[in-house]
Amino acid sequence: MTSHPKSSPTIVSRSLAASGLIPFEAKVLLGHVLRRDRAWLSAHGDQPMTANEAAAFDALARRRRDGEPIAYLTGRREFYGLDIEVTPDVLIPRPETELLVELALVRIDANEHTAVLDLGSGSGAIALAIASERPHSTVLGVDVSAAAVALARRNASRLHVGNVAFLESDWFSAVPKKRYDAIVANPPYVAAGDEHLSQGDLRFEPRAALAAGADGLSAIRAIIASAAAYLSPGAWLLIEHGYDQADAVVAMLRGAQFSEVQSRRDLAGIPRIALGRKQGLIQPSP
Repeated sequence: MTSHPKSSPTIVSRSLAASGLIPFEAKVLLGHVLRRDRAWLSAHGDQPMTANEAAAFDALARRRRDGEPIAYLTGRREFYGLDIEVTPDVLIPRPETELLVELALVRIDANEHTAVLDLGSGSGAIALAIASERPHSTVLGVDVSAAAVALARRNASRLHVGNVAFLESDWFSAVPKKRYDAIVANPPYVAAGDEHLSQGDLRFEPRAALAAGADGLSAIRAIIASAAAYLSPGAWLLIEHGYDQADAVVAMLRGAQFSEVQSRRDLAGIPRIALGRKQGLIQPSP
């Protein structure tokens, strides 16, 4: 009788090393498969894996080597301390967008019952972050994509954030006719012909959430043109924009008669957020 040697079991360290990924990405994906954190993986390199676990990790590693974003592979992305579910129907929340949240929060009174509008809400990350930090506020997030709105509502339910709602709307088209104490927006701002849209992670993200006309500014123009009609006197409009668009967006805000117009840089020193205040007297609280 001929005996056949048993194959060695797949172990954590060997699977990570053979993945063809940088260590951080490999650990994120394997941790997702095994439902373990990176610290556990580092401490249990000799842990055997089942055939199904090894196959699942190999499939994810292959997709990542082909360029698919990790957030789509795991279905999760952390944003402002919140565990946000993401799908290919929405843009993946970026760390630099947290500046938009920070700038909005210092302009939203934590002790007042304020109304905040988030335009182009996508996964709901920005609206949920503001609503979580300002529990007395009521936040409305809108998006033209029905799939994005469904996902944002699912995130709100899973995270137990009750002072936020999401609505399908093409910018202001279905927004209730009322005044908001702040409007935030992270709209598409990449030029439609930009070569980067067909490179790297951007290949996998929804084009409608990235591109905005020939110069990348069509969505921002539409927002600025209508925002004042939905803002209370003295309220702020804050918009994320591209690295080379600060001057153009600042000029648009000034042209629309916003005051205290300014541009802010992110942690990398890149111009990221333009903001301006609707002119008029701020009404005192009763």
